[in-house]
Amino acid sequence: MINKNKFEKVTYEQYTQSFGSDCDLSKEYNDIKLPKRATVYSAGYDFFAPFYFELEPGETIKIPTGIKVHIKEGQFLGILPRSGHGFKYRIQLDNTMGVIDSDYINSDNEGHIMIKITNDGHEGKKLEIQKGDGFAQGIFFNFDITEDDETNGIRNGGFGSTDKRDWLNGQTVKS
Repeated sequence: MINKNKFEKVTYEQYTQSFGSDCDLSKEYNDIKLPKRATVYSAGYDFFAPFYFELEPGETIKIPTGIKVHIKEGQFLGILPRSGHGFKYRIQLDNTMGVIDSDYINSDNEGHIMIKITNDGHEGKKLEIQKGDGFAQGIFFNFDITEDDETNGIRNGGFGSTDKRDWLNGQTVKS
């Protein structure tokens, strides 16, 4: 069990695999910045763009962050848009709020955090994010379980992986 939460980069192999391409991404990978807070009173750890992107209204992008996180038991990492982007451009995460569970780090994809955002603005504003700019934020949350909780399933995967379960015997089904 870990005592503190900790961000790390995924391996170069995992990062390139997430793009589904054989192109050389070593420059982008080497430049990945770990999430950090802007001030001592900031709740959110800013996630920084590993490459330049722009989003016209109605457009969506999935961003392989190159980041994984070790999370203390009893906590999860919530992923949210940066407040200013939501307010100025109506940038939204496609899953409303990303929930990174503490066991996600053990997945086959090394716990690689992917963030999918959409420019849902109605004012015609294009969002431009430079490489290295903050585009999302992660906040650590505590959670409790019920006294009669008997969950024993094991995760292996990301989005929707806990839905792929054989509920009769509590085992995860590999797809």
